[in-house]
Amino acid sequence: MKKEKVGLALGGGGARGVAHIGVLEILEKSSIPIDMIAGTSAGAAVGAIYAQGKGTDGLKKLAKNWNWIQRAQTVDLALPHSGFIAGGRIKKLLKSIIGDVSFDDLKTPFACVATDILTGEEVVIDRGSVLEAVRASISVPVIFSIVKYGGRHLVDGGLVNPVPVSVLKAMGADFVIAVNVTPRLDRNTKAVYLNESDTKIVPKVKEPNIFSVIMKTFSITNSQLVEASLKGADVIIEPRMTGIGMADFSHAEKCITEGSTAAIDAVLEIKRRLAS
Repeated sequence: MKKEKVGLALGGGGARGVAHIGVLEILEKSSIPIDMIAGTSAGAAVGAIYAQGKGTDGLKKLAKNWNWIQRAQTVDLALPHSGFIAGGRIKKLLKSIIGDVSFDDLKTPFACVATDILTGEEVVIDRGSVLEAVRASISVPVIFSIVKYGGRHLVDGGLVNPVPVSVLKAMGADFVIAVNVTPRLDRNTKAVYLNESDTKIVPKVKEPNIFSVIMKTFSITNSQLVEASLKGADVIIEPRMTGIGMADFSHAEKCITEGSTAAIDAVLEIKRRLAS
């Protein structure tokens, strides 16, 4: 019987993306074969490292440096360019973790997703510099400067394909495991009318800074697209990310644990489906 090609789609989600490390640890320990990987945004960063064949040990350095946006905010401001953060420091940090490798050097076929900010097109990158590709895929609009690559003006792939299941299908995957770290929208939530909420005591909350506002805005938009991007996945792994925002980079350990827990729950189903 022909062996099915298994693809792993790692979705975007900012700070929540570190949960992918926990998922990969469990899949590796459970001997789940991964024949190809596609990643968007944070998923692209994790996928690029894992595709080099270093195993989950190679991801530990990324986990330790997961507060990279917070650190870059203070040293890499880019006003008045196309984003608040120029991206030089981020690129340097990514290079120290990912290395300066090409897609041809990877042990596992890999692709990442970016968005052409001028045309709105989804851009799948699977050749050239892995570092440049990941830098483009993680470039949240307005926060990071755009990346000029391959004649395109690129930003975060989460704008068009937050969990790149379709990319794996195009790469030839027969069986797709999708990891979504973006909480889905509650379709039953009703609109709150201002005159109604005025009569209630609203709890005092900390005023968000501009970076948090942008990340939250991006997250809401991202959530709208998740449902569509997950279509075609054979198994969906969704770590519990309640209360963890895209900019909450201080919760790396919790995210990794939640990723592991969700993957453990999915392993039996994956093995059953692959064996059938």
